[in-house]
Amino acid sequence: MALPEAGIVPGQVYRLSPLVRRITAPNGGRMTGAGTNSYLVGNSEIAVIDPGPAIDSHVDAILAEGAGRIRWVLVTHTHADHSPAARAIIAATGARPLGCLLHPDDGHQDNSFQVERDLVHGEVLGGDGFHLEAIFTPGHIGNHFCFLLREEGLLFAGDHIMEGVSVVIVPPSGDLKDFLDSLERLKGYPISAIAPAHGEIIGEPWRELDKLVKHRHYREQKVITAMTRLGEASLDELLPVAYDDVDPALHKVARWSLWAHLLKLEREGRALKTIASHWAFGEERWRLDDARP
Repeated sequence: MALPEAGIVPGQVYRLSPLVRRITAPNGGRMTGAGTNSYLVGNSEIAVIDPGPAIDSHVDAILAEGAGRIRWVLVTHTHADHSPAARAIIAATGARPLGCLLHPDDGHQDNSFQVERDLVHGEVLGGDGFHLEAIFTPGHIGNHFCFLLREEGLLFAGDHIMEGVSVVIVPPSGDLKDFLDSLERLKGYPISAIAPAHGEIIGEPWRELDKLVKHRHYREQKVITAMTRLGEASLDELLPVAYDDVDPALHKVARWSLWAHLLKLEREGRALKTIASHWAFGEERWRLDDARP
């Protein structure tokens, strides 16, 4: 079980349990909270999960804490705040990189991270005194994995679950239906707590999973209500209506999740997409499927 926390301080080594330490990168911001959490699992042998951005001080802190014992570098997904530091850590330690690359690249990936082969669902990494199980959790992005520390029931959730906020879905690889299905998949594991890549430990995992599902259903209804009100509309016309309860400064990011909701509705036959030449740049427009019973 993870130990109680006292807040996050970037650069500080914080022991969460007998097997786990956390070092948070100094890359705090609107999308990263206090920064990206890198986790060191194990004692005599160490696996680094989500090494984070390639910031020298962060890399140095990880290398100092794991001196001579880092054997593996695991990446939940290859976004720029999660994997770039892997290159320097691997070069310094000879550690083995483990993760899954996105095929094809969607233009948002850290291409400096490479693996001998992609991880597969259910694969288990066995270190001295610990076992990490890879759980395929697409949704936020199509190559996302979580890792379960079997000895403690601690789930390293990457960006699939964050403390206090709902993650952004990034189409076309990111997929809202996949995200919801992945949440259901996690309910089948003996999780005692969640270690997110951004934020503090989440101590009530089942409540958090249910809260995320409820939030997505709430937002979907907001999108449907906006489409009913506006009729056929572009994504940018729908955005301020469907996300009128979100700070406009975050609308640029919320746009991705709105697109994900529209794609889910389209897949389910509940929305239709049209393209007309007199709209600038062949802009997509959306409407509810009036023929649906």
